[in-house]
Amino acid sequence: MGGALGKIESPKKGSVPETKLEAKMVEAMLRRESQGSSVKSFNTIILKFPKIDESLRKCKAIFEQFDEDSNGAIDQEELKKCFSKLEISFTEEEINDLFEACDINEDMVMKFSEFIVLLCVVYLLKDDPAALHAKSRIGMPKLERTFETLVDTFVFLDKNKDGYVSKNEMVQAINETTSGERSSGRIAMKRFEEMDWDKNGMVNFKEFLFAFTRWVGIDEVEDEENEEA
Repeated sequence: MGGALGKIESPKKGSVPETKLEAKMVEAMLRRESQGSSVKSFNTIILKFPKIDESLRKCKAIFEQFDEDSNGAIDQEELKKCFSKLEISFTEEEINDLFEACDINEDMVMKFSEFIVLLCVVYLLKDDPAALHAKSRIGMPKLERTFETLVDTFVFLDKNKDGYVSKNEMVQAINETTSGERSSGRIAMKRFEEMDWDKNGMVNFKEFLFAFTRWVGIDEVEDEENEEA
């Protein structure tokens, strides 16, 4: 046990928030991390994948409700109406920042997987006591329980509690699960590479969420629909 893989890293230069929204996400995550995580191993999360997948797929009806022109994507105006209907009190600037941050394909519309990530980020941010929207709910208790599981998983992975997950932290989490199996390092590196979208060696909550939606198969929902179309 121990050794280089077991060491918890201190924050690196790479873990400086690049945008105002990312800074808010990190602040909210740090507050949440002070409460600890109920996750005991990465395996416990893997076992929950089918349930998480089922819960997130139910969000499709909400997505379709706000996709007013039924083109399979939500634009900025549709998102503003969605927030208004769900009584999520964000400023126009905050909504625009969220849209831009979660539009990972940079095509100016929000696909289903991007919409799920956006709602989960909203769920994390709504715990901000200084914000106007502190007491707002996204009005979906079952979905919020699933989002809490995702937040809880990130807290488990972030061993040094700096609001980011590093390569070593991912290796450590996988090692705890696989009891030092030889393949665990490769698995951890593959999972980490799937999360680290901007390749800066550190994973923020948004990047983690995009990887997670793929792990549980949400992207497959979109692929199936594209084929049907």
